[in-house]
Formats: sequence, C-alpha cells, structure tokens
Amino acid sequence: MSDTSRPITYADAGVDVHAGDKAVELMKASVRRAQRPEVLGGLGGFAGLFDASLLTRMQRPVLATSTDGVGTKVAVAQAMDKHDTIGFDLVGMVVDDIVVCGAEPLFMTDYIATGKVVPERIAAIVGGIAAACEQAGVALVGGETAEHPGLLEPDEYDVAGAATGVVEYSDLLTPDRVRTGDVVLGIPSSGLHSNGLSLVRKVVASAGWGWEREVPEFGRTLGEEVLTPTRVYAADLLRLIRTDGVDVHALSHVTGGGLAANVARVLPQGVAAVMDRATWTPAPVFQVIGELGKVPQLDLEGTLNMGVGFVAVVPQDSVDTALEVLESVDLPAWRMGEIVGIDSVDRDRGELVTGSKGVDAGGAQLVGQYAG
Repeated sequence: MSDTSRPITYADAGVDVHAGDKAVELMKASVRRAQRPEVLGGLGGFAGLFDASLLTRMQRPVLATSTDGVGTKVAVAQAMDKHDTIGFDLVGMVVDDIVVCGAEPLFMTDYIATGKVVPERIAAIVGGIAAACEQAGVALVGGETAEHPGLLEPDEYDVAGAATGVVEYSDLLTPDRVRTGDVVLGIPSSGLHSNGLSLVRKVVASAGWGWEREVPEFGRTLGEEVLTPTRVYAADLLRLIRTDGVDVHALSHVTGGGLAANVARVLPQGVAAVMDRATWTPAPVFQVIGELGKVPQLDLEGTLNMGVGFVAVVPQDSVDTALEVLESVDLPAWRMGEIVGIDSVDRDRGELVTGSKGVDAGGAQLVGQYAG
C-alpha cells in the first residue's frame, strides 16, 4: 500500500457534490412548471410519486411505457455550447412513442451523465426537458444527474429518459383497425429531429464544414438548423384522437429507420401504405445534407424523416375534420397516400419496405418525386 501526502476526497476523484446541489437549485423553477395535479411530493426524493387514482375510473387501464435518448445530437449541442433545446428532443423521442398506441403520457423521469457537473449547463438541459413536458401535459417527476470523471470528458454528457402513460383497453390503437381504402396523412416535422445525426455529422465532417457556417438555404448557421428542437406532438395528437368525427386507425412516429419503415410497423399484415413524394416538399436541410454527402436517396430516406414527423391513418370520412384539427394546432398536415392490399402494390414504382424493427406487420412504399 502506497502512502499519500494528504487524504483523497471525492472532489479529488473529480466528483463535486456541491455542484450537483447547485444544479438542482437552478432547475427547481423549471421543474415546478412541468407538473400535474396527480404529482405528490417534490424534488429530492428517492422516487417520483404520482397518484394513480385516475386509473380506478377506467374499466381496463393499460399502462404504456417508453424510454429513449437523443443519440449523437448531443455532440452538436456540445460543439455549439447550446444546451437548452436538447430536452425537447428527449421528451419528443419518449412521450411521442407512447401516444402512437393512443395512450396519454402521464409522467417522465430523466437521466443525465456528464464528465463534470456544470450547474448552469445541467439546469439548461433540464429546463428544456421541463418546458417540453409542460407543452406535452406530462409531469416531470424525477431525474438523476451523474458525474462520471474519467469516463466522459468534462464537457461531454448524454441524456436519456423514460415515461409512462395509460389508455383504456378499448381505445388502444392497434394494427387491426387499419383497412384498405384508409387515407395516410403526413404531419410535418420541425426539421431533422434527433434521428440520423451520425449520418449528418459524417457528411458535415467530410465536407469540412463547421457548425458556425452560415448556410443561405437555412438563413442561419448549420448548427442552429441542426439543433432545431423536435416538435412534441403528444398533446396535439391526443386532441385529434378525442375529436368527435375523427376515427384514428393508426399513428406512426417517424424516428430511426425513416418514414417507410416506421409506417410499415403500425400496419397489419396484408396491407401497405403507398405514399406519394409529390405531395410534399422536404425542408432545405434534407436536400443540403443529401447533396453535400452525395447520399443515395434510399439511404437518406431510410435514415432521416424527410420532413414528416408523424403519420396518421384515418378512414375517408375522417380526412377533412382531421386536417382541420391539425391545422388548428399549427400542424398543416396533408393527404400523402392510401392503404392498399399488399398484393396490389406495383413494386416497379419503388421499394416496398416490410419487416421493420423485427415486426411481422404490413408494408410501405414511397413513389414519385418530391415536389419542388
């Protein structure tokens, strides 16, 4: 055993518990805004508490849960030293997966791992998470910030989250609701969201571009465009589901794997969604990344959302009302395709995507060329 000249403290090992306490103090005001009446207690407990009495009023409550992170988008936030939007990406990735089955997200917890706790940076991250939770009507009931010196560099961090929701069993959105003749509605994304950033970062690095580069097509810097926060759809889609005159048969959150793959996984076997690219024009960021990296179209579409953040499948008689509801919440959706029998798909028009995420489900096909 070697001697040391002085005692070794936790701070000597790179962990500053006082910085962690300061971060909690700085985030308290933000977290208070992201609450629901069912939340019991406050920050600092070993567990977040949520009064589940509302479940007793349901005939057959089904809990829905989801967990996710934001991938390598955190690397862009760190490079730009801008940390107040990454929380929207995290909340969107988690709670918007829950609403796909028709469930209402109730509460969420977050986890931040960092090489060094900088209270102001942690508070900015949590502030974004809390603001997005408030927008989604979800309670932020707890979280954890862990300092990992030696594992992460001082300015590095990663974020993850988990959420729980509930839906009446009879209201579950399951693939068996979908019928041939149903209409596929496209709901716009706010930009890249937080999928495919490894491809984007590779393209940008290969081109020798910096995140501070002004890009005329964007009217701002590359980094500002890439860090555009993910649109959080949960509250707006729940409004759509609950609207009289709208019968939502399926929803799809367009995340990793791109548009076709995520639509295919919410459809039953035997049918396919045929979607016409000519019905929308992707935002400039998708074209810039594609052309800058000479990315093949199928690879681009299998990685990025191409301007479609969500898809709704509704019967013909629900289309007009559904479009009106979505327009009223600043989601100018459009009719992008229809559901057909899978055997009737003309495979010469485009690749038919099936078997996404290991799910034995339906298929999806993109046809035509993008407008504009």
